[in-house]
Amino acid sequence: MSITCESSNEGRRVTIAISGCFDFNSVQEFRGAYMAIDGSKSNVELDLRETEYMDSSALGMLLNMKKHLQASDSAIRILNCQPQVKKILEISRFDKKFLIS
Repeated sequence: MSITCESSNEGRRVTIAISGCFDFNSVQEFRGAYMAIDGSKSNVELDLRETEYMDSSALGMLLNMKKHLQASDSAIRILNCQPQVKKILEISRFDKKFLIS
């Protein structure tokens, strides 16, 4: 599992990419990726292209990130989900809290 964070457009868009399993073992690394982001000035993209698995703790981490960034529903986008990860997000109704594509 690895998490990378890249900024573009002078920090107006931040992309956090997660590969491998997004689970409880990711808490510290994921928190570190979003703590320095200014949610009022940045649009955040989560690239889950290489995320193979996500558990309930990952869902909690997403909610904590959203709360920390004080982001509107449209400010955080979840991109490139594998079918099994997208299904978890939809069953959990995260498609109502985040833009998922």
